[in-house]
Amino acid sequence: MAWTHILYYLILLVLMLAGLFISILGLPGLWLMVGAVWIYAWITGVGVYVGWVTLWTVFGLAVIAEIVEFVAGAAGARKAGGLQRSVVGAIVGALLGGIFLSFVPIPVISTIVGVCLGAFLGAAAMEFTGHGDVGQSMRVGAGAAQGRFYGIVAKLAFGILIGAIAMVSAFPYAGSSASTAPIGATTTSS
Repeated sequence: MAWTHILYYLILLVLMLAGLFISILGLPGLWLMVGAVWIYAWITGVGVYVGWVTLWTVFGLAVIAEIVEFVAGAAGARKAGGLQRSVVGAIVGALLGGIFLSFVPIPVISTIVGVCLGAFLGAAAMEFTGHGDVGQSMRVGAGAAQGRFYGIVAKLAFGILIGAIAMVSAFPYAGSSASTAPIGATTTSS
């Protein structure tokens, strides 16, 4: 086992944690995680630690997670009778709220609150400009916040699963052929 593979593994771990965190903000954190696993596999040699089955599994899980998050986030505002512009307002508001409240010194929780509050405010504001009804705007905002929260929870669950699969399969162990595999080498095992 090469010491560089241990270093690569630690870098992969940091990228997995960073990916989980930025996915809370509504940014493509899962894709950072997937990309990191693919690069790790390429650097250490596909099949040395991470094989093709793992690579395609984490990719597929990320696609499913994005679909689930999008559907949950949009469904909240739509279920409450929101306009299309309210859905867009919820998305923009969630992104801005997640970024701005991330600076509150309560890690993760402040970001989740910011995302949900931003979704609420964005959807409610856009609904109000469309209908002018405060009660309807509040219902749509609440629906958007609830949907966004469920989307975050689902995406985090998928992210934890992707991270666990990646970290277990990427673990550099002494019994592998890693010490003899050149960077970018491909082997046949999975």
